[in-house]
This record gives sequence, structure tokens and C-alpha cells, in this order.
Amino acid sequence: MKTKLKRIWNDYFLFPKYLVFHPFDGFDEFKRYKKGKMSVALVFILLFAFFRIFSYQNLGFLINENNPLLLNSLQEIFSVFLLILLFTVANWSVTTLMTGKGNFKEIVMVTGYALFPIIIIGFPSVILSNFLTLEEMAFYHLLMYVAYISTGWMLFMGILNIHQYGLGKTILAFIVTVVSMSVMMFFGLLFFDLIQQFISFIASIYEELNLRY
Repeated sequence: MKTKLKRIWNDYFLFPKYLVFHPFDGFDEFKRYKKGKMSVALVFILLFAFFRIFSYQNLGFLINENNPLLLNSLQEIFSVFLLILLFTVANWSVTTLMTGKGNFKEIVMVTGYALFPIIIIGFPSVILSNFLTLEEMAFYHLLMYVAYISTGWMLFMGILNIHQYGLGKTILAFIVTVVSMSVMMFFGLLFFDLIQQFISFIASIYEELNLRY
């Protein structure tokens, strides 16, 4: 039992923390020695989705502009998974063309591990926001800035290392990935719009036939 708890502590806290402060060595071990685990990455993604729901409901009332009655948990979870799916597919497609060394599984794992700072800093920050005055809310915003910047840093360094790119090529890969995500979203919306119009057309024909016969 003690060994199992120690392994969990190492997998879910010590190694992700090591990636934050030692990204070059950490992501080298992540790729070369297969220290990253898909199960950990998926748990972090789920925790990030839960953090969005938790923040929506429990952020300090002085700065929370959300109406808890309008919360749709399934929509929040779906939006997180959709965003991550778009990023991972787009990055995999782009880096495959740019001779990147990372595979789709590694991209998913890097994305999941990159959410670690938001999870570790985010939950305590939301709780803290309920005990701060309006003037003290700068501390909350500072903590969240640190969390998101750290996540961006981990994601950038992870992509750089798993694909074995240089700085310039990594920046270019991110730019093209964002463009690819935009194109995928455009065609996705266009596809769903066409499906909706087709369903409406079929429904109108059905109603017309009912009226005539």
C-alpha cells in the first residue's frame, strides 16, 4: 500500500513538478525513458474540466459574473475535450508534415501534463478568492496568470522536446497549429450547418406530405 501511494505521489505530483522546473531534462526523460503516462494525462484533463465547473460555481462573488443556474456541466466537459482534441489533431497533422519526431499519443500526454500548473494553483486560488477583498483580488489574478503562463511554458517546451525542434521551428509549428485549428473549426461548423439544413429540409417534406395525405 505504501509503495502504491508513493508511486501515485511520484506520477501525479513529483514528476509533473519536475517538468515545470526542469523542462529540458524532464521532457527528455518523458520521451526517451517513457516516463509520461497516458492515464495521468487523462486524469489531468478531467481535473481541468472539473476546475472549469468548480470555478464557474465557486469563484469569489466579488469577481464572479457567472450565474450558477446557467451552468451546463456537460457543455463545459465537452468544450474542454473538443479544444484538446482540436489542438492534438492539428498539431499532429502539422508536425507530421514538418518531420516532427513525436507521435499522437505523446502530443496528448504533453497536453495533459501541461495542465498541471492550472490544477495545482487554480483550485486553491478559487477558494482563496472567497476570502479576499476587491483590492486584494490582484493576488488571485496574479496566481492565475502564473498558472496559465506555466501551462503555456510546459506545453511549448513539451512540443519542442518531443518533436526535437529548435525554437524557431516550434514557434512556427504552434502558429500553423492555430491556423489548422481555425480551419478545422470552420469546416466543422459548416458541416453541422449543412446537416441542420438537411434535417430541416427532410422535416419540411415530411410535414408537407402529412398535410397533403
